[in-house]
Amino acid sequence: MDIQSKPSVETSAIRASIPYVELVAFIAAAMALNALAIDMMLPALGQIGNELGATHDNDRQLIVVVYVLGNGIAQLFFGPIVDRFGRKRVLMISLGGYIVGSLLSVVASTFTLLLAARAFQGVATAATRVAAIAIVRDQCSGRKMAEVMSLAMTVFMAAPILAPGFGQIVLAFAPWRGIFVALLIYGFILAIWTWLRMPETMAAEDRKPLRAGPITASYVEFVTNRISIGYTLAAASCFGALFGYISASEQIFLETFDIGSNFALAFGVIASGLGAATLLNARIVSRFGMRRLTHGALLAFVISNALHLLFAILFGESFMLFMAFMVISFFSLGLIGPNATALAMEPMGHNAGAAAAANGFAGTTIAGFLGGLIGHFYDGTTMPVIFGFTLLGLIAFAFALWTEQGKLFGVGEEAESTP
Repeated sequence: MDIQSKPSVETSAIRASIPYVELVAFIAAAMALNALAIDMMLPALGQIGNELGATHDNDRQLIVVVYVLGNGIAQLFFGPIVDRFGRKRVLMISLGGYIVGSLLSVVASTFTLLLAARAFQGVATAATRVAAIAIVRDQCSGRKMAEVMSLAMTVFMAAPILAPGFGQIVLAFAPWRGIFVALLIYGFILAIWTWLRMPETMAAEDRKPLRAGPITASYVEFVTNRISIGYTLAAASCFGALFGYISASEQIFLETFDIGSNFALAFGVIASGLGAATLLNARIVSRFGMRRLTHGALLAFVISNALHLLFAILFGESFMLFMAFMVISFFSLGLIGPNATALAMEPMGHNAGAAAAANGFAGTTIAGFLGGLIGHFYDGTTMPVIFGFTLLGLIAFAFALWTEQGKLFGVGEEAESTP
């Protein structure tokens, strides 16, 4: 897969190709921008809220929520832009915005200004996810795309596993603003990598004009394709539960369970379930297929969370019970995420930018809204999170049933990569 592009991709009908290992590493690094921007500051939310004057304790969750919502909504606008101007140019502008957003967060003097900086940072970074997924779709399809996404997400999942620990290390030597300095440096390094190493993977003749008609048609094609919209909404429902957990995790571990400095360790243990699943998925997706793995993981997600809810009601919650069921849930999410995304993108090879934007909008904005709603209902217990996981899991499973017209555990996708 180490096929070099011709000198000028602008005039070549041949798509530039990225070496396989570097493609996986780059997609992981690009996707990690969001994970780091969300998870590194979790240990500092209390400090930030107290220093900048957040009115209520739950308001500090907005530092995460506004970033997620800004990121998701903006993806709809960046989809056509990525299809018009190509992947690399938009990536560079997006990374520049990420760096500026980090700088604005460093100098924010009030809670409102910090929320504004975070929203701007989320909007700027939206193009990163859109372009990254479009690059993967430019390079491969079918189960090979799921394999690339799984490997990228395996590397990427090191971010949420390690990010709270990184945040605590920064807090040991610097105030909370140092976390945003670290994010700024990461964005700068990724921008240099993009500039020096990444080719433009979109052929010039595939670029689409920025006109209302074609843009609308691209989105209409996505939302009217049962496979694309169905798996997008199923994944969005599951990741709504994930964002709900993330937004409330600091309060759950520090207030409900009172584990103090062990917060980063507990967060990492749960997130490791997702990382292990994505690594496993990369090894087995070619054998079992995306549909079977997605449907099995959705079923496991629903059953495990329903049991968690039942046990919590009958016997009460405990730290070990919460940890055990969360690891199972995150393992299921690690199979659902890359496979559902690949299934949604599979019919959209000719429409990758707009499709990635629509998929990202639903998977981020809808998930962010649902997650913010779950976090808002935090009441000192884990019950809002458990109930949210159970309900959203059932909704996701219903979307999968609708998508496949009641026939689950089929195969039906390409087994090999197609250029």
